[in-house]
Amino acid sequence: MKLSAQEEIGLRCLVQLAQREPGGAATIHEIARAEGLTDAYVAKVLAVLRRSGLVVASRGRDGGYALARPAEAISLSDALEALGGRLYDSEFCAAHAGPGVGAGARCAHDGNCSIRPVIVGLDRLVHDALSRVTLKSLVRSEPAVHSWLRTRLAPVGTEG
Repeated sequence: MKLSAQEEIGLRCLVQLAQREPGGAATIHEIARAEGLTDAYVAKVLAVLRRSGLVVASRGRDGGYALARPAEAISLSDALEALGGRLYDSEFCAAHAGPGVGAGARCAHDGNCSIRPVIVGLDRLVHDALSRVTLKSLVRSEPAVHSWLRTRLAPVGTEG
């Protein structure tokens, strides 16, 4: 799995908002400055997050962007799905039937694909792991997150 720039920046913007008091807003400029990004890029990513319902925008002197739910109620799975989608989408095979195949055609391997169960299983594992990590869990130092993760996410193959 490869994290896109939009997914990484989106997570960074969400963590910036999670660091504020509940309901506390931040402007595009404040987030951009804190993350070393352009205002335009932050505005683009926040628009995606707003459309997905993860952040809300308010106008006025005390306006800006704020989390739509408490930081402990927004998982990394929620955020990454909003920013880029899941690793495997059930519509993938229908959309990628193969080169030179007309619209509406089925994949040559539909019904007998040895690859699909692996990708579906990986998607489920990644989704389950990311669902256990919330924005609130990321509002701490890198060493503290490492320590927290060791107690929350068992490495693959060690669960009993």
